Amino acid sequence: MKIIGILVIALFLSCNFSFAQDTLYIYKSGIVITKHAVADIDSVTFKKNYNTNEPETVTDQVGNMYHAIKIGTQTWMVENLKTTKYRNGDIIQNLSSTSDWSYATTGAWCEYNNLSANGIKYGKLYNWYAVSDTRILAPVGWHVASDAEWTVLTNFLGGTDVAGGKLKEAGTTNWVNQNVGATNETKFTALPGGSRSYTDGTFFDIGRGSYWWTSTILDYTYTWVRSMGSFSQGIGRTGSPKPNGLYVRCVKDASPVITTVAPN
Repeated sequence: MKIIGILVIALFLSCNFSFAQDTLYIYKSGIVITKHAVADIDSVTFKKNYNTNEPETVTDQVGNMYHAIKIGTQTWMVENLKTTKYRNGDIIQNLSSTSDWSYATTGAWCEYNNLSANGIKYGKLYNWYAVSDTRILAPVGWHVASDAEWTVLTNFLGGTDVAGGKLKEAGTTNWVNQNVGATNETKFTALPGGSRSYTDGTFFDIGRGSYWWTSTILDYTYTWVRSMGSFSQGIGRTGSPKPNGLYVRCVKDASPVITTVAPN
């Protein structure tokens, strides 16, 4: 919950400075809640405090709304990306057939088992050509998380052996079997949306695992990905062929550093 201090304008509208009595009165809803002798006051400070871990929201190119949460120094989306357009408004092709998916060499998306309900719940599966397209997949102010940014997240949560549990949705409603170590204490709410193979276009691992692209290329054929599974509280890091269908989590862009240069 945000804790909002008294704004300057509000103070001047609601406070009665009585110079004759040398007393400062502070009102709330027309009632005096405190008063101070002016002679006893050295200064007045107006402070505006915010809970930095309060969720914010962001909307993508087609109107999907996402929640976001601050974890350490980073701000992550709580849901996987669902956009069907690039940032410039161009449409990303939807490839549902196994053959079309297997042979695609340009950006594409699909939903697990081609079911819209899965797209709503888990987000879209993208091939890496969509992730790397210069028209930009992420909404304004956000970007696809890099391998290095995933590493920052993992290290903040105690390392690859335990970080997954802190990021996975708790319980076994969506995660089948044991869902080892899942606490979701970060509110990252990782769901087991599975993935899509490029070799034959088949879908697999829903309920048992989830896989996310990073924006970092491993080599000509592979890109770094992160994964979480039902039987582990860790986070996997490996390379995936670029035509596979995986999910995307976005990170908020860092605020620019403004440098003031004194005139000569």
